[in-house]
Amino acid sequence: MDLHYTAGETAFRDTVRAFLDTHLPADLQRKVRQHLRLNRDDYVRWHKIVAKQGWAAPAWPVEHGGTGWTAVQRHIWEDECARAATPPILPFGVNMVAPVIMAFANAEQKAYYLPRILNCDDWWCQGYSEPGAGSDLASLKTTAQRDGDHYIVNGQKTWTTLGQHADMIFCLVRTDSTVRKQEGISFLLIDMKTPGITVRPIIMLDEEHEVNEVFFDNVRVPVSNLVGQENKGWTYAKYLLGHERTGIAAVGRSKRELTFLKQLAMQQTKRGAPLLHDPAFAAKVANLEIELMALEMTVLRVISDEGKGPGPQASMLKVRGSELQQQLTELMVEAIGPQALPFDPAFLDGGAPHSAGGDDLAAPLAAYYFNYRKTSIYGGSNEIQKNIITQMILGL
Repeated sequence: MDLHYTAGETAFRDTVRAFLDTHLPADLQRKVRQHLRLNRDDYVRWHKIVAKQGWAAPAWPVEHGGTGWTAVQRHIWEDECARAATPPILPFGVNMVAPVIMAFANAEQKAYYLPRILNCDDWWCQGYSEPGAGSDLASLKTTAQRDGDHYIVNGQKTWTTLGQHADMIFCLVRTDSTVRKQEGISFLLIDMKTPGITVRPIIMLDEEHEVNEVFFDNVRVPVSNLVGQENKGWTYAKYLLGHERTGIAAVGRSKRELTFLKQLAMQQTKRGAPLLHDPAFAAKVANLEIELMALEMTVLRVISDEGKGPGPQASMLKVRGSELQQQLTELMVEAIGPQALPFDPAFLDGGAPHSAGGDDLAAPLAAYYFNYRKTSIYGGSNEIQKNIITQMILGL
């Protein structure tokens, strides 16, 4: 496999870098580099900057507003965004529900929703997981009963990321309880302003409001908001999850964090020398870097086959990517030691210009570590992904 970029790809990378150098707001870059919390306006502002350039949805077909880039160009774009420390383009609209709409929705739905997703006119969230139906998603109990030209939706979704900001939710609902559980599920697009929807925050270990419970109490959803066919939602759900898990590897972000880790370890000392020069700690960093390089090679192999959609290899990327993300945060906390103890929410939320403990780089890292305990669970727990790998790749 040739891992050297062609002259054209190198020129493309230079174009991307020039755009990021010119258009990435310094305040957003600082927040990302220093692991500070992003708010709704931060995400939307960056999305609209990229959308104005025409690059908000690189993987979309050109006819829907995509870029026409090759898989390698898309990888370069993601890698350079991570290197420059941009806020992410949130995946729920662009990378998750949009591919489902393109593949399975009717012409009217495509014409209405896709331009709004592209320009971030609608903020989307995901209505999949429920209490008792996480990795075993087909056990979901939220119901949608037909009532004329509406469905009446009742039930609960949980771990709804950034649902407090959302305008729309794509939701798996049970429309037939008399058949095998995978065969009675439908895929609905629901306006979050509809009467009967309640969003309740779940405050995480780092005291951030990132996820939510969403309750549906006799919520009336037009039948026109059904994607595809009734009771075929499980097919659409699996299609969406393949797109979700491919991006979860987050190699570019991990490469940026590896650079941060090395800089951090050079600033910390052990016996009068930089911590990165300590043989034991340096060996941990080197091993992580080798594993990250191997993961990047695997990602490139998967994306290089443009004729295929995401398959079970996406589970492999999800497992290894999430493990390496956690290892990075562990080594960051190990590097700063007792400096990880102070907890400064005002600084994390942007209410104070500097941390109370005096070390602005160290202050967010414990919260960052705690937050990243989730990566091996969301998007389908790693245990479930390993089952998929053994069945669909190894044939066991």
